[in-house]
Amino acid sequence: MPLPENSVTIDRSLLRDDVYRRLRDGIVDGALAPGEQLRDTELAARLGVSRTPVREALLRLADAGLVVARPGRSTTVSSLQLQDVHDARVVVAAMHAAAVREAIDRFTPFDIEEMRDANRRFAEAIAAGDVVAALQADGELHSVPVRLAANRALTTVLDQYVPVLRRAERVRFSSSAARESITRHERLIDRCETGDGDGAGAIEYSTFASLSAELEGEVTAEQE
Repeated sequence: MPLPENSVTIDRSLLRDDVYRRLRDGIVDGALAPGEQLRDTELAARLGVSRTPVREALLRLADAGLVVARPGRSTTVSSLQLQDVHDARVVVAAMHAAAVREAIDRFTPFDIEEMRDANRRFAEAIAAGDVVAALQADGELHSVPVRLAANRALTTVLDQYVPVLRRAERVRFSSSAARESITRHERLIDRCETGDGDGAGAIEYSTFASLSAELEGEVTAEQE
């Protein structure tokens, strides 16, 4: 089944980015499983759009390494590859570190509370074993500095490579390592609140740069 039954139909007037995000999120949260075949006709009908934005979205997903496209044959969801995580982690780590350093003088009490609220929801999701909700809350937390940095080039790079790491984080948040992320988030927020850009940047870098090392055993086990 291409998408979960509770998916909301996308309005036909929405742009191809909406289709891309829906399919990307389906891959990241596991609704679209590794090896699952993606047919543009079925996806278009399910999402309530024409085949054109679906085809464009599949091309973008292929560029991001989330699907494997075989011209004239099929397009399937790719499996999580440790090498892809290795390749993406340093780039994403550097971009998040740069974002928080660039944004450090722009944080308001509202922004700090937004991050704390996201971490509360993250902790609740981890306690409940809800990995999808944990991923969403984690993404919202880290998106605050990115939004405040307002660097379009940085955002473009993150849009390309973060989904690869999100799939890996899904494994992380299913393990005992998830609880360590709660404390790491708290340290990050505290440094953002006090204006410690270098300290916040170092935490962001280590958060993402350490991801592949932490996951090596788990990813290998998933693939076997």
